[in-house]
Amino acid sequence: MRGVTRLFGASVALRAIDVDFEPGPITFVQGPNGAGKSTLLSIVGTALKPSKGTVVYAPHGTSRSEARRHIGWVAHDSHCYGELSGRENVEMAARIHGLEPKQAWKAVCARVQADRFAEQAVATLSRGQRQRIALARALVNSPSVLLLDEPLTGLDVASVQRMEKILVEERDRGTIVIVINHTAGMAERLQGRTIFMQQGRIERIEEPAAVT
Repeated sequence: MRGVTRLFGASVALRAIDVDFEPGPITFVQGPNGAGKSTLLSIVGTALKPSKGTVVYAPHGTSRSEARRHIGWVAHDSHCYGELSGRENVEMAARIHGLEPKQAWKAVCARVQADRFAEQAVATLSRGQRQRIALARALVNSPSVLLLDEPLTGLDVASVQRMEKILVEERDRGTIVIVINHTAGMAERLQGRTIFMQQGRIERIEEPAAVT
């Protein structure tokens, strides 16, 4: 991202952001409400366009449509179709990516351990179960970039551990993982890189000492 600014009317959500995201340590984005974290994630995820500046997706250049094929996203809300089952939501995503839906579902279901509630309508699932379905959907295309907006909110200890395990697996696979995070200690546990934001600007970036 080079010189990325995002305006909403007269309001400035991001101010001349210069930052690179590469495979390696998980990147955690922190800051108070209104700091610009979700706007940053939305621009990386191609849901929003910058008002000024450039986003380059190597090796695809500035093509947002091409980049979108390689992005997985877990939003703060699951954004799944509530009347469909978890399996049906993930299989729909697989079809969009041109994948064989049953095989794709089988692979991600095992990773997120969703088999017990896979056939239930998403609207009937708990917060943690919905997050697992949303994560399965985000992973179905083996993304190069995985974006997560406060993924641990409302999860129990076992669900947090499962989520963190998958994030580490994706990091080790070479995925660029970017997480908006308010969970104390998570960046330290996962030896992540932390971007601190304030009023639409990046205040500082803390790199980890090492990744094991």
